[in-house]
Amino acid sequence: MQNTVTEKWLMIVNPNAGVKKGTKDWPKILKLLRDENVDFDFQITASKGHAIEIALNAIGDGCRNLCVVGGDGTLNEVLNGITGQKEVPWTEITMGMIPVGTGNDWCRMFGIPFDYLKAIRVLKRRKTFLQDAGKVTYYHKDEQLQRFFMNVAGMGYDALVAKKTNMLKEKGLGGPLTYMYFVFASLFQYNFIEAVIEVDGKPAFKGEIFSMNVGICKYNGGGMMQVPYAIPDDGMLDVTLIKKTSKWMVVRYARKLFDGSLVNLPMVATFRGETIRIRSTGRVFLETDGESLGHTPFTFEILPRCLKIVTG
Repeated sequence: MQNTVTEKWLMIVNPNAGVKKGTKDWPKILKLLRDENVDFDFQITASKGHAIEIALNAIGDGCRNLCVVGGDGTLNEVLNGITGQKEVPWTEITMGMIPVGTGNDWCRMFGIPFDYLKAIRVLKRRKTFLQDAGKVTYYHKDEQLQRFFMNVAGMGYDALVAKKTNMLKEKGLGGPLTYMYFVFASLFQYNFIEAVIEVDGKPAFKGEIFSMNVGICKYNGGGMMQVPYAIPDDGMLDVTLIKKTSKWMVVRYARKLFDGSLVNLPMVATFRGETIRIRSTGRVFLETDGESLGHTPFTFEILPRCLKIVTG
């Protein structure tokens, strides 16, 4: 028996978002939603991965409007709840966001305000946009797994920094500058790794890499623009590769991470394609939308204009 479809919003609230900011600010957001006469229910996540389960169950119960009250990691979980079911076409489900995370990088791409009242009014206006999604196949130990993402995936040094940041956040510590702290603090612990990269089946790079990003959108790491050419509905994956370089050069040019001009540096290469394959001699690790995952080999694929999102 099919459940009745409802247009009511389901707010998926992560109390740990923004280093417990979700817990502190949810009563304020709840009041604003009621004051603005938004028709909604809400569920609060209890653990890592719970938002996937909430989204899956909500869709099965007839919900077609899911709003994340959290950060990019919670958004990624809701996405993987949507993609984890086969009953409802993805484009029939609308995703919105009230940003409470530390980075909120996906919201930067789509002009969703960090001010709660303004973000709620964006949700009410319901201006929608069909964006691409990415799918990555990777390994955790010897098991092959898949994960969908809708912002940026990072490998190598980027994944190391994300892992250290996430470990601190899991202890209820850190803040908006934590990622930047680890960008510098982890430099001299990192070893370059030999990798082979193919784009759409053709050789693109072979050599030692420092860091790499595959983007649907432009921003990650709390406002860094590491994939400045990314267009979220062009059916292409954008890749920025930082090759082996002096670690002092990373310190010297760190500011270029924020305005996108890093792509003009001689140690940086960019590629575009529908499929990206990466193999390595040692393990290169991965994060998607800030969530730490597994290791090489990787296969990235694009899924064009398959997600309906509310944009600012």
